[in-house]
Amino acid sequence: MESRNMSLLARCDLGGHGNGGEGLGMTINDGRRILYVAHESAPVNFTAVDVTDPRHPTVVAQVALPHGRVRSNSLSVYGDLLAVAYQVQEPGLRPAGMELFDVSDPERPRSVGFFDASGPHSRGAHFVWCVDGYAYLATGMPDFEPRDARDDQIVVVVDLADPTRLCEVGRWSLPGVGVDDAAPPPERHPVFDSGFRAHNVNVYPRRPDRAYVGYLDGGVVILDIADRSRPKQVSRLDYHPPLPGFTHTVLPLFDRGLLAVTDEAVQPHGGDHPKLLWLMDMSQEPYLATLGTAPLPPLEEYRDRGGRFGAHNLHENDPVPTAWHSEDIVVGAFFNAGVRAFDVTDPFHPKEVGHLVPAAPPGSPVGAVQMNDVYVDDRGIVHAVDRHVGGLFEIEAAW
Repeated sequence: MESRNMSLLARCDLGGHGNGGEGLGMTINDGRRILYVAHESAPVNFTAVDVTDPRHPTVVAQVALPHGRVRSNSLSVYGDLLAVAYQVQEPGLRPAGMELFDVSDPERPRSVGFFDASGPHSRGAHFVWCVDGYAYLATGMPDFEPRDARDDQIVVVVDLADPTRLCEVGRWSLPGVGVDDAAPPPERHPVFDSGFRAHNVNVYPRRPDRAYVGYLDGGVVILDIADRSRPKQVSRLDYHPPLPGFTHTVLPLFDRGLLAVTDEAVQPHGGDHPKLLWLMDMSQEPYLATLGTAPLPPLEEYRDRGGRFGAHNLHENDPVPTAWHSEDIVVGAFFNAGVRAFDVTDPFHPKEVGHLVPAAPPGSPVGAVQMNDVYVDDRGIVHAVDRHVGGLFEIEAAW
């Protein structure tokens, strides 16, 4: 294990299903802190872990998926509701969309609603984010046909007012990706064509009229959602090419007029290097500008360790009481480079202030840790998950 200003408190293998996904959320029930963990693939839907004492995380519930060709690697906590995104392996399969669970009793999650996004060209929902009575999905839809199958996820807004009758409010897609679009199709990436599709859709009470979208090969998008029935593009910055695509997370730092942006590494051994954490200026809409990048270790140090190397998820300053919020420190998951934290006070020169790279989890198919997602709670405890078998890592930070 390698560490600086971070120490490992405990690891939980999630009942032998240690394939952590891209969704973490926390509730407090009767004084207990319950962390909900999405999974990268079947057979588990989500796991509830009591992390009241981070030195002794304990699984309290685990819900199975209906079959092995669906995954639910994104979730979002909204009060006593847990929204889970379902994505199938090929269009037409079910369930595809979003399911809502009542988690007021964490040991007994109870399904209360479902939003069906299945269809002949839809793999369902890849990402879900809930805030202010709405769910924001990166998803296919029954009536949306992309010109290219790789462009099958669009931004969809769902009303949560009645969990038993979930309905679409509005949608947005990059012009040119749909077969019915008047705009010409986007020019494909010449080297790494990951697709022009929505990945993360982040919305905050601080700016309820804005959605911050990672659009893979389409780059960074800011939407005006003052009228949720008709989202409109405000800003877009596409730096692919020359960079190799897959814009993943767009985190606004409102007081600073900044964005923290990650491009996900998707190929082993740094095959799509560089995949970076960017700092961008958003103070002058519609114009966006890159200011700096976080200093990652040299590729040569990590390329041959196994698995992926580069950026993935960030702690997203989730708009809930259980989340830690900072505009000066950005914390992220960097696959075989572990969990890393950066001081972005000077966005032109971000500085690393801590990291933790655990040893390869027992049974890892790639021979290295693959940190997939990270959530920092209001106590400053870092919760991180491994993509394959390592499960949940509980980390104490001292930056």
